[in-house]
Amino acid sequence: MGCLRLLVVLLLTACFFIAAPETARAGVLIHIDKPTQTMTVTVDGQVRYRWPVSTGASKYSTPAGSYTAFRMVRMHYSQEWDNAGMPHSIFFTTRGHAIHGSNHPGLGTPASHGCVRLSLPNAATLFQLVEARGVTSAKVVVRGSDPPGYHTATDIPTASTPPRQKRRGLFGGLFGR
Repeated sequence: MGCLRLLVVLLLTACFFIAAPETARAGVLIHIDKPTQTMTVTVDGQVRYRWPVSTGASKYSTPAGSYTAFRMVRMHYSQEWDNAGMPHSIFFTTRGHAIHGSNHPGLGTPASHGCVRLSLPNAATLFQLVEARGVTSAKVVVRGSDPPGYHTATDIPTASTPPRQKRRGLFGGLFGR
């Protein structure tokens, strides 16, 4: 009986030391606060970054809850939103919600189609951090209700068209003048 106890203690101790390096590597918490449109990134209990974000606009709410990141794509193209580029994507819901980089205007206001937008440099920094620690080490917590008011999702950028020439007179300057 004494040998059995000793064996159990040794096995538990071995499991602890085997798991300890993984536990030390874990601990990326990505907290998204919808009312303030901010993301706070905590690593091993220490706040490392605080950035402005854009969560879902009216009718495209980013779902509140606690999630584990499960997939990372360096450059994802959305099949749902006209092949829009989503650099440094970290997916956290099976419905397709992700944290990703964006050069759209309006960071700090709800302006997305449900994803969490970050500036391009901040998204690259977060992607590298999560990649180094392992995607499932990242816990994503989305808290709060959507800010009040109506917010529209920003359009996908298209090639700009040159401004129209100002028309003059009844015939648009066709006959001189």
